[in-house]
Amino acid sequence: MAELKRNLLYVVIAEATNMGLGAMAESFGVPYDVLAWTAEWYFRPETLEAANAAIVNYHHRLPLTQAFGPGTLSSSDGQRFPVKGKSITARHLSRYFARGQGISTYTHVSDQHSTFDTKVIVATAPESHYVLDGILGNATDLPIDEHATDTHGATLANFALFDLVGKQLSPRIRDLGKITLYRTGPRQEFLARYPRAGALLTRRLNTDLITERWDDLLRVAASVQGGHATAALVVGKLCSSKRQPNAFTSAIKEYWALRRTVYAARYLADETYRRRIARQLNKGENLHALRRSLAYAGEGAIRHRHHEQQTEQMWCLTVATNAIVCWSTEYHGLGVAALRRDGHDIDDEVLAHIWPTHHENVHFYGTHSVDIDGELAQLDADGYRPLRLPSEAITAGR
Repeated sequence: MAELKRNLLYVVIAEATNMGLGAMAESFGVPYDVLAWTAEWYFRPETLEAANAAIVNYHHRLPLTQAFGPGTLSSSDGQRFPVKGKSITARHLSRYFARGQGISTYTHVSDQHSTFDTKVIVATAPESHYVLDGILGNATDLPIDEHATDTHGATLANFALFDLVGKQLSPRIRDLGKITLYRTGPRQEFLARYPRAGALLTRRLNTDLITERWDDLLRVAASVQGGHATAALVVGKLCSSKRQPNAFTSAIKEYWALRRTVYAARYLADETYRRRIARQLNKGENLHALRRSLAYAGEGAIRHRHHEQQTEQMWCLTVATNAIVCWSTEYHGLGVAALRRDGHDIDDEVLAHIWPTHHENVHFYGTHSVDIDGELAQLDADGYRPLRLPSEAITAGR
């Protein structure tokens, strides 16, 4: 029903903008009880995740989206939000919240500017524990096989687990020149084969230990990939300083040292690889800026106290963010198609520099209204708003 569709969108906008159902009921002119009933019966993390997957899949099929990237590369990073009142998930962190407290939202972003996973975690929790879970739990059509993070997500355990489950970890590590690099043979042999790089390989790997425990390593990877154990749990256990070393942990440490050495050699030697990682991380930062601008009410401070309510709100914010990205991508594509029909030559390499996360055209404030039937907007036969002619766009820009 059109009324239910409107109420669903009202609740999404209410949570995404952080205004709450009460303020949004006044803005929409809809009774608060109606919005509260809709949120109670229809909004859960799993339903919001399914709605978000539908938007991401639709965005993935748009023609212009392929110019942004094939959808095989992703990145993840945490974004902090202050919390008003007491909450069991909020923590004091003076760097981000001054004298208050807040939570962290850990999001996974594809190279097509879409967000496909969102988790609410404690602000002081290590972000590296949640890197692989977002990729293995990907419910969209995005064929993610490579992932970029900053230094916080680049733990040695992740280097090993990513490779064991068939994925590639491509982080941007601060002070990369200070990490220890390993070799698989005698030092003199590597110095002879690689006169310049051989001296950098200061430690020798125990490859025999990796071979002996290889089946155990595969069992752990299968447990994580099959969902029998979360990557957050496994990475947390492997990174725990209190854990007593045994043959298995020693073997996986040797293996992750090997994988990090291979990554470091490629990162240092391939400038295109470094630029690709930096570009992907910048896409995530631009989406953070959009999310921050979208959740403007109450100075961006979350008022929900329980983890499930906070998760629902952050998923609403992700759904709204992806909707804006999808809208911008589709209309940019329509504009490009119209220009090409008029004889303009537009290179696909230029289209890769269009970022649908720029939101200068989005009006976040004012009275909100949802037009389900398209009665207010003058839509064409295909359901789109009419495009402005280039001359009209130049006049509007002036």
